[in-house]
Amino acid sequence: MPTRQFVCVIDDDESMRESLVGLLGSEGLRAVAYASAEAFLASDDLTAAAFLIIDVSMPEMSGPQLQDVLIERGVTTPHVFVSAHADGVIRRRVLERGAVAYFVKPFDEDELLATMRGVLGA
Repeated sequence: MPTRQFVCVIDDDESMRESLVGLLGSEGLRAVAYASAEAFLASDDLTAAAFLIIDVSMPEMSGPQLQDVLIERGVTTPHVFVSAHADGVIRRRVLERGAVAYFVKPFDEDELLATMRGVLGA
């Protein structure tokens, strides 16, 4: 894997954040979680992460809106979306705009990890 084995989780659901940070840690990845898109955008981790896991539906700024901001700022960090809803329109939009995958909760953790490994070169 590249030297930037650092993953940011952006999700307003505390249990999902904790679960993903624990899962990633068990795989030897350092993970930091943010409760909102705004908190992530205000952080120093914006360009430091090797991979992002972004919730679709969050208060204030949604995941797709965060993706738009990242594109506007030239941030090209690989990312996946997770959502409690299988919305084909949103799924298609975020994938067309560069997301690696779109997972519907509850998703297969092994599939998420395999996707990350493929992107990170492990």
